[in-house]
Amino acid sequence: MAENTSVKNLNLIGAGTTVEGKIRTQGSLRIDGKVTGEVHAAENLAIGVTGDVEATLAGRNVTVGGKVKGNITSVEKLVLEGKAVVRGDVKAAKLVIDEGAVFDGKVTMSENRPVGQNY
Repeated sequence: MAENTSVKNLNLIGAGTTVEGKIRTQGSLRIDGKVTGEVHAAENLAIGVTGDVEATLAGRNVTVGGKVKGNITSVEKLVLEGKAVVRGDVKAAKLVIDEGAVFDGKVTMSENRPVGQNY
């Protein structure tokens, strides 16, 4: 395996599992359990319907189907599915809120632009 091979792994925190602290992954992460703290995924981040998160979240694409209390930053797209409950501020280039989702917070939308280009 070459050293510069990109990591495209999927990590899972299952229902019934509780994690406290900082989680960082170069791959993707799906949370179906309870997480408190800080979560950073270099790829995709998904909160399942049974997911209960009280944390600062960051990922390339973020999908929320469960509960999140905390701020969310998505480099590309943030999706709040029909049963999602989000209480916190969100920042994303693209935002999708399905019918039935509950969102209480501020939205900042900005495209991912190269440094130094202000347009």
